[in-house]
Amino acid sequence: MKLPRIRIAHLPTPIEPLPRLSALLGGPRLWVKRDDLTGLAMGGNKVRKLEFLLAEALANGAKTLVTAGAAQSNHCRLTAALAARYSLGCILVLDGDPGQEPSGNLVLDELFGAEIVWTTRESRDAALKNAFSTAWETGRRPYLIPLGGSTPVGALGYTAAFEEFLDQNVIHPDWIVVASSSGGTQAGLALGARRVHWGGKVLGISIDQPEAELRVHVADMASQSADRAGESLRIQPDEIMVNAGYLGGGYAVLGDGEVEAIRLFARHEGLLLDPVYTGRAAAGMIDLIRKGFFKPDETVLFWHTGGTPALFADGYRTQLTHPA
Repeated sequence: MKLPRIRIAHLPTPIEPLPRLSALLGGPRLWVKRDDLTGLAMGGNKVRKLEFLLAEALANGAKTLVTAGAAQSNHCRLTAALAARYSLGCILVLDGDPGQEPSGNLVLDELFGAEIVWTTRESRDAALKNAFSTAWETGRRPYLIPLGGSTPVGALGYTAAFEEFLDQNVIHPDWIVVASSSGGTQAGLALGARRVHWGGKVLGISIDQPEAELRVHVADMASQSADRAGESLRIQPDEIMVNAGYLGGGYAVLGDGEVEAIRLFARHEGLLLDPVYTGRAAAGMIDLIRKGFFKPDETVLFWHTGGTPALFADGYRTQLTHPA
């Protein structure tokens, strides 16, 4: 895969066993791919996507990065850090309360000097388009990065990540389990698996979308990513595995399952999950283990997508340290 890429992440990220958690849950054998350790600004999966997106932005003469997300967006935090590192402007369109005291990722956004435009979740798309148009009209040469960096170009970061995983040759899992929301990470992994006819399965635990909708979205993005890589592969929705049974109270709403998963990983493996993505994905994986979805003699690789600064956001901090 020969596409413009600016190397930023600390790669390869480690693959580590989770023996105590495996024993506690009674199988299968659990491992973790540590993409929380990608290096830039406390790491996370978005760094891999931004390596390709930044290369495209700079090739087009961009001077300002414009993107959107929730107030605790990991993608926005990393975009802001990258803009600071490459002397670019950064506009973040965030849905949330403009009067809130900065905490978690929002503190880091401000430290990196990002310009923040506040909006509501319902108006976010329109606000993002307006911010981009305004930046264009005022000569700031903006480059628009959609939600989560999940574009056909950004998703190729995870096609490359799948190649990295294979090259490490540490384990040969039956399953990869990953949080799936804007779809780019799962799309990249699905394309990587399809390219080499990998014998395992990639299971996305949906964070906020219905199963059918997410499967179509991921398949379409994977196919478009193949086009950008100069390949004629087509991924169909029925090839994409999604479990949308753990949506709980909705996006970014911390429930009992997420709290338990975060505490189990912390207390048995010294590993931190985040309250929005990996906490929910791990909660789903743990419940599926208890239900016998995975066979006891199988090997499951949990792909850690980062996001731990959100643990220190107001609200989450209280729920995790003083659970009901």
